Amino acid sequence: MRLYFVSLGCDKNRVDAERMLGTLLDAGHEITDDEEQAEAVIVNTCCFIDAAKEESIGEILTYADMKTAGRIKALIVTGCMAQRYSAEIRKEIPEVDAVVMLSENGQIARILEDVSSGRALPENCVYTGKGKEHAPENGRRVLTTGMSYEFLKIAEGCDRHCTYCAIPGIRGKYRSMPMEKLVSEAEKLAGEGISELILVAQECTRYGIDITGEKKLPELLKRLCRIEGLHWIRVLYCYPEEIDDDLIDVIASEKKICRYLDIPVQSGSDRILARMGRKIKQKDIRELVEKLRERIPDICIRTTFITGFPGETAEDHRRTAELVRDMRFDRLGVFTYSQEEGTPAASFSDQVSERTKKIRRTKLMKLQQQIVFEKGNALVGQTVEAVIEGRVTGVSSGSGYGDVYAARTMRDTPDVDGMLFIENVDPDRELITGNYVFARITGTDGYDLTGELCDEDESA
Repeated sequence: MRLYFVSLGCDKNRVDAERMLGTLLDAGHEITDDEEQAEAVIVNTCCFIDAAKEESIGEILTYADMKTAGRIKALIVTGCMAQRYSAEIRKEIPEVDAVVMLSENGQIARILEDVSSGRALPENCVYTGKGKEHAPENGRRVLTTGMSYEFLKIAEGCDRHCTYCAIPGIRGKYRSMPMEKLVSEAEKLAGEGISELILVAQECTRYGIDITGEKKLPELLKRLCRIEGLHWIRVLYCYPEEIDDDLIDVIASEKKICRYLDIPVQSGSDRILARMGRKIKQKDIRELVEKLRERIPDICIRTTFITGFPGETAEDHRRTAELVRDMRFDRLGVFTYSQEEGTPAASFSDQVSERTKKIRRTKLMKLQQQIVFEKGNALVGQTVEAVIEGRVTGVSSGSGYGDVYAARTMRDTPDVDGMLFIENVDPDRELITGNYVFARITGTDGYDLTGELCDEDESA
């Protein structure tokens, strides 16, 4: 069949989608990027927070209408929403032909054949498989970024049980992928032209602990650094209390590892952190940030906060703002608290109003905006390495050249952080997506930077 595949949500979900695409192609199906040409649609859903649920429901309903109108023959739903709300999907959206649990993703081609051939389907058309404890698939992947970077999912699930998070109930307990399989997959990705590898999991720092009883992320990073063709290795989602000296030493010593860590903090109030089920206090966060900056002076630290967690008072919010102001994080995202059913925090009686959540989020983002702009201005004159992501044509610049190249520095995760726009490139020199160059920062433009090409050893 000719398939249109929609994948929503996080990078971990993207990896699942890429493996399903590989399975479908191996089974002889055709993937199209035009929904009007599709015979079947598969929606890989997300339900991490309310906004993600709404987006997933909207996508499903769009293709349910297409099926009702006879424009597609089959509609299949998988991903986190399918895992969490399978009964509700089948009841409320009967146009869905099959709801696929996460553990059955590897059987997506067989399930599509069941649906299209009229074979007997399971009760309520829900494919449950072995449930959420089943090990993640590690088959062929169809790369979808279209760039020189790709994601390597090193673990599935989570054992943290933060009081606001539904992920353990959806994805199951923490399960590390075998190191040999990860190294082999990374070698294959490098052989296909991927030069930036981005390690993802619900929590990267505890990689290996479920297999050996020891944290093996430093060892994995060292082995990945030996792979020819990889230029940058980036680590996302590191819980602050699990960042130890071994991990810091590897990041500081290995040139391929980006001086970048994504460390979810969530609150600056010890009282709220305790209610969240977080195993850290503000004092520990401050000490960790200071240690990281001392041991890795050029490190870029990204973090996230939640505003309006149940029981958060004006004083709790003030403590969070104080932490943001003092620590001057390089990158920061803020989410308003989402009341996820089935989580302990959802039943707390002291829920905060949506208006207060949004006001506090806005205040934190305005505070962070000032910090980011100041840090950007401090980079002017410095020389940085960057990877080319594309060219913007027809832009006027001081030297009269018409092309500007969009690039990312080591400090920028794709589709999350800012860009470096390289101006005044000689028109006789063509830069290709995936090229690594050196540029001197010449200015700032909001959250982005501008720069010009230079030699690596050129001083500011």
